[in-house]
Parts: sequence; structure tokens; C-alpha cells
Amino acid sequence: MNIHEHLLFLQAFLNNPKRVGSLLPSSRYLATKIVQFVPWDEVKSVAELGSGTGVITQLIKTQLTDSNNVFLFERDKKLRESLKVKYPDYMFHSNASYLIKKMKQENINQLDCIICGLPFFNFSSKMRTHILDQIVKALKPGGILVAYQYSLQMKKKYANHLIIEKIEFIPYSFPPTFVYVCRKSYFHKN
Repeated sequence: MNIHEHLLFLQAFLNNPKRVGSLLPSSRYLATKIVQFVPWDEVKSVAELGSGTGVITQLIKTQLTDSNNVFLFERDKKLRESLKVKYPDYMFHSNASYLIKKMKQENINQLDCIICGLPFFNFSSKMRTHILDQIVKALKPGGILVAYQYSLQMKKKYANHLIIEKIEFIPYSFPPTFVYVCRKSYFHKN
């Protein structure tokens, strides 16, 4: 990641810290760990919620073929515009609370995987519930959610809707991060 991307992220944080959630973008180490949890051979459609500077996006690109559907959601306009330049083949949207609507517009019924770095801690309870409902509806049965958070606050909410397969603490990240690996039940009804 270059200095320009760091400055873009810092500016986004300073403009709206509750929406960005962290002073620094995800580290390369954290991004590598997150991507390792995804069974890429099963993934044809994926969404990244809170793409930021694209640290994880860059690793997603190395795992996918050109025939894959990739949705990137980033609220900050400058970060989103920077991502569009780097990943012109991906679909860009600003608000993850419209995940299902945006999928329908692109004729995608369900996703195999969602990677989520949204700062749920900063969201209202209503917004957390709404976005989590969107995630659960978007995932196919057996689909995987890899979410990273700075606390265990979402553990109960994830467990109410998904099967938590693993929670890994990543201390070598700033701030230290919990990575949740969750799967939608094959028997889940939307």
C-alpha cells in the first residue's frame, strides 16, 4: 500500500470516524489471514463490505478467475473512486445496507462468500440487524461469511443467524482483530 492510499484512508476516517471505524487500513498480515479462511474453489460470487483501500481486494483478485462476480461496497467516495481505477471489472456500490437490491440489479441471486470489515460497533442496533439480515439473505446455503471486528460484540448476533465455525484472534494487527468464519446453514430459510 502506498502513502497516497494511507492518506486517503486517514482522510476518510477523519471525515467520518464512525463509518470508517479505524485510523489505519487493514494490514497486509490481517488481509492475508482473512483471505486464507475462504474456500476459493467454491467461490464464484463474492462481496466485500467495507473495501477501504483495497488491501483485501488485491488478495481477492489473486484468488479469482475473470468469470467471477465481485461486489465491492465502500461508503467513502474517494476510496471507492480509487478502487474503481484499480479494479475496473468489479461492481461498485456505496452502501452495504442495499446489498440485496444491488445483487438483484446485477442479476445475481446469491453469493458464495462475503468478506465484511464494517465497523458494526459504531452502528445503531437497528443498522447492525439490517445489514446482518442482508448478509444472511445474500449468502447461498453453505455460503461463508468472513468478518473481522475489533471486539466480540457481534458473536451472539452471528451465532443467531449463522454457524460460527471459527473465531481467530489476530494480535499482529492494529488494532488487534477478531476474525469470524461463519457459514450459512444448508437448511436456512430466507
